[in-house]
Amino acid sequence: MPLDQKPVPAKPAESLPGTARTAENGPVPAAGSGRAAETAPWSVRGPGPWTHRDVAANGARFHVAEVGEGPLVLLVHGWPEYWWAWRHQMTALAEAGFRAVALDLRGVGGSDRTPRGYDPGNLALDITGVIRSLGERRAHLVGHGSGGALAWVAAVMRPSVIRSLTVVSAAHPRHLRRALLTDRRQIAAFDHVLGFQRPWIPERRLVADDAAVLAEYLDAWTGPQKLEPAAVDAYRQAIRIPSTAHCSIEPYRWLLRSLARPDGIQFARRMKRPITAPTLHVQGAADPVMLAHTALGAGEYVEAPYRWRLLPEVGHFPHEEAPEQFSEELIAWVRQHKE
Repeated sequence: MPLDQKPVPAKPAESLPGTARTAENGPVPAAGSGRAAETAPWSVRGPGPWTHRDVAANGARFHVAEVGEGPLVLLVHGWPEYWWAWRHQMTALAEAGFRAVALDLRGVGGSDRTPRGYDPGNLALDITGVIRSLGERRAHLVGHGSGGALAWVAAVMRPSVIRSLTVVSAAHPRHLRRALLTDRRQIAAFDHVLGFQRPWIPERRLVADDAAVLAEYLDAWTGPQKLEPAAVDAYRQAIRIPSTAHCSIEPYRWLLRSLARPDGIQFARRMKRPITAPTLHVQGAADPVMLAHTALGAGEYVEAPYRWRLLPEVGHFPHEEAPEQFSEELIAWVRQHKE
C-alpha cells in the first residue's frame, strides 16, 4: 500500500476532517463512494483537473500532480504543506499556457520517506532531478517557505536547469544564517524550529489530537485572510501520514545543528555563488515566521533581473491568502522570462 494511502490512527473516519471534501474544497478519500467512501483511507492524491504520477530522481520516488501544456513551471511547497498548496496556481498557470507541476518533497505527501537525505544540497538535487525526469531540460522554479529556500539552493547548484526563479516567504540562505546567529527577532520568530531540535517529542506533539497544534500554527502564521478550513483539515491529515512528521522537520534540524559544523559552513560558502536566473521574490508584510527584513536584500546574490514584491496584510502563505494576486504576479513573471 503506498505511503499516502495508509490509514492514519485517529478518530473514526466519519469524524475526520476533510473526508467528504470535493475537488475544489480539498482532497477526498482514496476510493469508493457513499458509506464506503466515508471509511476509505484519506489520500493526498485528490481528484481535480490535474493528473497524478510518480517519477524517480536522485535515488528516490516523488509524487507530482500536473496540469496543462507548455513551458514547465515546477511548484515546491513549504512546511507544513504538500503539493495541494498550489491548487490555485496550477489551474491559473494551465489556463495561461504553462505545464504546471506541483511536487511533494522527499518525506512528505506521496513521496518516499527515506532515512537520510534531508540536507539542502540533496533536497535541491531532488528538485532538479525531478525536472529532468519530467523530460525537460529547464523549468521555471517556484518555491515557498522551506521550498523557497531550496529553490535558492537549486539555482546555485544547477543554474542551467532554472529558467526563472520565484521565491516566496524565504530569505536567501546566507541572510537566514546571519539572522539566526544575530537577530533576536528572527530567532524568536523561529521558535517552532528551535522546538524541533529535541528528539521525538516534536513528532509526537505534531500528530497529537489530530494534529491540533498544526491548526494553531497555520492560524498564527496567516494575515487577516485566513486559510480555508478545508486546507487546514488537509494539512492536518497530511502530517499524520506515518513518518511525515519526522521526515518533514529533519531539514530544520539540519539548519540549526549545522550552523557551527563544517558542512554548514561549507554550504554557506557555496551559497555565495551568484544566481543567474531572473528572480521574483515575494514576501508577505505580515509574515510572523520569515520576517520581511530578513528576506529583504537577497538581490545582492542575483546577477539577473530581480524583483522584490512585498504584499501588505499578507502572512506566511501568499499563494493561499491572496491566490489571485499572487497568481497574477507569478504568471506575469514567467511570461516575461519564457526564453
